[in-house]
Amino acid sequence: MLRSAARLADIAPFHVVELFTRARQLEATGRDIIHMEVGEPDFPTPEPIRQAAIKAIEQGQTFYTEALGLPALREAISRFYRQRYGVAVPAARIAVTNGASGALNLAFACLADPGSDWLLADPGYPCNRHILRTYEGRPRALPVGPDCNFQPSPAQVATAWRDQTAGLLVASPANPTGTLLTLPELVALADVCRERQGHFLVDEIYHGLTYEVDAPTACAAGTDIWVINSFSKYFQMTGWRLGWMVIPEDYVRDIEKLAQNLVLCPSTPAQHAALAAFDPETIAILETRRDEFRKRRDFLAPALESIGLRVTARPEGAFYLYCDCSALADDSFTLARDLLEKTGVAATPGLDFGSNAPERHIRFAYTTNIDRLAEAVERLRRYFGR
Repeated sequence: MLRSAARLADIAPFHVVELFTRARQLEATGRDIIHMEVGEPDFPTPEPIRQAAIKAIEQGQTFYTEALGLPALREAISRFYRQRYGVAVPAARIAVTNGASGALNLAFACLADPGSDWLLADPGYPCNRHILRTYEGRPRALPVGPDCNFQPSPAQVATAWRDQTAGLLVASPANPTGTLLTLPELVALADVCRERQGHFLVDEIYHGLTYEVDAPTACAAGTDIWVINSFSKYFQMTGWRLGWMVIPEDYVRDIEKLAQNLVLCPSTPAQHAALAAFDPETIAILETRRDEFRKRRDFLAPALESIGLRVTARPEGAFYLYCDCSALADDSFTLARDLLEKTGVAATPGLDFGSNAPERHIRFAYTTNIDRLAEAVERLRRYFGR
C-alpha cells in the first residue's frame, strides 16, 4: 500500500487554521464571530503599498525577478536596517522570500542534515518545528515560562546542547507570548551557539509591533546570525506572502541555489508593492496603527484578568495575550471549541504551541477594534458566569 513519507507522522495540523475554518462556516450561517484566533492584523495593507502594486502591474512589471529578489528591494531593506536600527546590513546578504515561512524553509533546507537536533522554545510558533521536520531535522523543545520571560536562557541552551545539536531558533517578539530578548541576551545566546559551532536563527517577524521599547535586531549581535523578518505583521501585507532573510555571508550562494530551484523568485507584484513599505508616508500610517494595537492590549489584558484568565506574560510586542485558563477550564482545546460554538469568540488553544502545559493556556489576538474586544469580553464574562 502506498503511503506518505514517514515524516508526516510528526507534523501536526495547525489547529488555529482549523478553528478559523469552523468560524467561517458559522459565519456563513449568519453567526456573529469575533475573530481573536488568527495572527493577522485587521487593518488593510496601507494605501501607498497598494497603489505601488497597481502601478507596477499597469506597467507590466509581472515577470520573474532574480531568485533573491529585486535588487532595489534588497537595497531598501538594507537602508531600513541603517535607519531604524543603526546597523549596517549589506544588501548582498539579504534575500527576499515568499513570506517568513519561505525564509525558514530555505534556511532549514540549507542547514538541517537528516537527524540533526535543533533547539526551539516551547511554547512557540508551531510551523517552525514542522518546517524543520519537513527537512528531516529534529526539533527539541526548551520549556520556557514566566520565570524566564518565556525565552530560553544561555544556561538552559548550554545544558540542553548535545553532540547532534546543530542550532537554536528563537523569536523576539515571541509568538504566542509577545516577550522580547534584549541585545545582551541575544549576544549571550549567539555566544553559546558559536562556542559549540552551531547555528543561531532569530525570528523577528513582529519587529515594529512593540510598545514600551523597540526590539533590538540580532543583526547587531553578529554577522553570523540568520535573521528572518516579514512584510506581514508590521507592514500588514499578510496575503502578499513576502518576507526576507539576512544570511551569513558564507551561505548566500547556497540560499540562492535553493531559491532558484524551490521557488524561482518571490511574487513580482508583491515586491514592487513592498518598495513603498519604507516610504515616510507608509511608516506614518503604520506607527499610528502600532499605537492602536497598544491601546487594545492595555484594554484587553486587565479585562481578561477580571474574568479569571491570567495573563502569564505582559507582551512587549506582537498582538497576543497568552493566558492561563486553568482556573476556569481543564482543557484549553475543549474550551476554545466551546467558546467558538457557544459564544462566537474564536481563540487559539495552547495545543498549537507545543507540549509545555498546553491544556492550561489559550491565546487571544487583539486584532480587532476595541468595541469588538469589549463585546468579546462581555460574551466571555457571561459564559464563565463572572
